[in-house]
Amino acid sequence: PPSLQVKNKAPAEVQITAEQLLREAKERELELLPPPPQQKITDVEELNDYKLRKRKTFEDNIRKNRTVISNWIKYAQWEESLKEIQRARSIYERALDVDYRNVTLWLKYAEMEMKNRQVNHARNIWDRAITTLPRVNQFWYKYTYMEEMLGNVAGSRQVFERWMEWQPEEQAWHSYINFELRYKEVDRARTIYETLLVIVHPDVKNWIKYARFEEKHSYFAHARKVYERAVEFFGEEHMDEHLYVAFAKFEENQKEFERVRVIYKYALDRIPKQEAQNLFKNYTIFEKKFGDRRGIEDIIVSKRRFQYEEEVKANPHNYDAWFDYLRLVESDADAETVREVYERAIANVPPIQEKRHWKRYIYLWINYALYEELEAKASKRTRQVYQACIELIPHKKFTFAKIWLLYAQFEIRQKNLPLARRALGTSIGKCPKNKLFKGYIELELQLREFDRCRKLYEKFLEFAPENCTSWIKFAELETILGDIDRARAIYELAIGQPRLDMPEVLWKSYIDFEIEQEEYEKVRNLYRRLLQQTQHVKVWISFAQFELSAGREESLSRCRQIYEEANKAMRNCDEKEERVMLLESWKNFEEEFGTDTTKERIDKLMPEKIKKRRKLQAEDGSDAGWEEYYDYIFPEDTANQPNLKLLAMAKLWKKQQQESEAAEMDPDKDIDESQS
Repeated sequence: PPSLQVKNKAPAEVQITAEQLLREAKERELELLPPPPQQKITDVEELNDYKLRKRKTFEDNIRKNRTVISNWIKYAQWEESLKEIQRARSIYERALDVDYRNVTLWLKYAEMEMKNRQVNHARNIWDRAITTLPRVNQFWYKYTYMEEMLGNVAGSRQVFERWMEWQPEEQAWHSYINFELRYKEVDRARTIYETLLVIVHPDVKNWIKYARFEEKHSYFAHARKVYERAVEFFGEEHMDEHLYVAFAKFEENQKEFERVRVIYKYALDRIPKQEAQNLFKNYTIFEKKFGDRRGIEDIIVSKRRFQYEEEVKANPHNYDAWFDYLRLVESDADAETVREVYERAIANVPPIQEKRHWKRYIYLWINYALYEELEAKASKRTRQVYQACIELIPHKKFTFAKIWLLYAQFEIRQKNLPLARRALGTSIGKCPKNKLFKGYIELELQLREFDRCRKLYEKFLEFAPENCTSWIKFAELETILGDIDRARAIYELAIGQPRLDMPEVLWKSYIDFEIEQEEYEKVRNLYRRLLQQTQHVKVWISFAQFELSAGREESLSRCRQIYEEANKAMRNCDEKEERVMLLESWKNFEEEFGTDTTKERIDKLMPEKIKKRRKLQAEDGSDAGWEEYYDYIFPEDTANQPNLKLLAMAKLWKKQQQESEAAEMDPDKDIDESQS
C-alpha cells in the first residue's frame, strides 16, 4: 500500500553496523534457551519409566537409520553408564551385524570390556577383530598391549607371532623387537631382525638398525658381519651412500681407521657423484679428524675424479674434459690406471672424418705417447701408441704432420735411425705435406746427410713447385756447400716457374745472392728481367739503391739514370702515390749527392697536392654523399696544364670575392682610412 512505501531514501544520520547488531544481541542473550529443568528420580518405578523412554528414543533412532554407527555407540554407552553390561554387549553385537568393518565399533566394544575388567570377553573381541580385519594394525597394537599390561608375556608374544605371519609394515616388526628387548630377549630380537631383512623388508635403513642393535648390545663382530652382509646383498647395482656412511662410522667408533678409508674409497669409486654428496662430506670430516695432508688431498682428487667421470659419461666426445681428467690421474694415480683412462679416451674416435673434428682428439694420442715415453719409460709401448695412431688416421682424406714428426723424433731418441727414416718416407709417400718435407729435410740437415737433403728438396719441389721458400732454402743449401753454379741454376729454375706464392721474395733472394757473389752485371741483368715482368716502384728504387751502393765512380750517374728511366716509365701509371714515392726517393738522393742544378730540376718535378671531392655510391646504387681525397698534379703532365691555369684563376676570383664582401660589411672602416 502507498502508506508503507519509503518516501525518503537518503541514508540515516546514525548508521548501525552488523557488528553493533551482533554485540547487542550478545549482551541481551536473545538466542540462549533456558536450561531444561533438572529431573530428579525418586523411586524405582520412575527410573524404569525413564529407562523405557530413553530406550524407545534410541531404538527409534536406530530404526530410522541403521547404518549410522554413532547412534549404536551412544546407545551402548548409555547402557554401560547404567551398568547394564549385558544389554550394552547385545547392542554392540547387533551393531556388528550391521557393519562389522567399522573399526571404531570394535575398539569401543573392546574398551568397554576392558574398562569393566572383563578380560576374557575383551580377548574374545580382539580375537574376532584381528581375524575379521587382520590389516588394521590398531587392533594388533591394542591386543598386544593389553596382554603385556596383564603380564601375559607369552600371550602377547603369541599375538605378535600371529601378526607377523601377515607380514605387516616395518613399524610392527620394530614394535615386536622392542617388546622382546623389554624382556632382555636379545636372541629372539635377532631372529626377528633376520626374518624382517631376509623375507619382508630388506631396506637399507633396516640393515643399519640391525647393525646398530648388535653394536648397542656390544656384539661388535656381529655388527660388522651385518654391514658386510648388507654390502654383499645390495651389490654394486643398488649401492646406497647411507649404508656406507653408517658402516664407516661404526668402524670409526671401533678405531679401525684404515678400514674406514677402504670403505669410503670403495663406495666413492662406485657410487655416482650426484648420489654421494653425504659420503664425500663424511669422508672429508673423517680425514680432517684422523687423516694427514695426503689423505685430505686424496679426498679432493676423488671428488674431482667423480666430476670428470660424470662429464665424460654425459659426453664421451668432450675431449677437454678428458684432458682435465687425464691431467688429474697422471698427477696421482699408478701407471695402469692412467693407461686405462687413456685407452678409454682414445676409444672415442670422432664420428666424422673431417680434420676440424680431429684436431683436439689427436692430442690425446700425443699426450699418451709422451706419457709412455717420459713418465712410464716404456719405449716399446710408446712405439705401439704412435703406430696405432698412424693406422687410425684416414691419410687419404687428411693427416697430421706433427704425429709423423714426433714419431720420427722418438725413434731418433731411441737411436733407431732407419725406423725414423722409414716413417718419414712413408709419410711423404702416403700424404705429402709441406711440414713433413721441411721436418724430414731438417732431420737430414742435422745428420749432415746433404745428398739426402738434395733428393728431398727435389721431391719437395716436384710436389709444390710454387713454394718460393723451398726454392730459396734449396739454393741457400747449395750456397753453403759452395756449389754456386747449382745454386744459380736452382734460382733460374725457380723464377721460371709459371706460378709462385711469393715471387718478390724469390727475386730479392736471387738478387741478394748475386750481390754476395759480386756479380754486378748479373744483378743488373736480373733487375732488367724483373722490370720486364713488373714496373713496381719498389723495384726501381731498389735498382737505384743498388747502383748507388756498387761503389764505383759512375755509380751516381747510373743511379740518376735509373731514376730518370723510372720517372719516364711511371708517367702513364695510374697509381700516383707510387710515382710520388719514386720522386721523393730521387729527391732524397739528390739532396745527399746532387748539385744545385739537379736539386732545382727535381724540385720542378715534384707534384702539387690538392684536395678534391667525389661522389659516393652505396652498394644498392643509392647516393651515399661526398668524400674528400687528395690528388697530385705533376708539372710534367702537359695535359693537366690548362686545368692548373683554370684552378689558379678560380683561386684569384675567390680571393677577390672575399675582399669585396669584407669591404661591404665594414664601410666605416674605409671612411676612417680615407680621412686619415
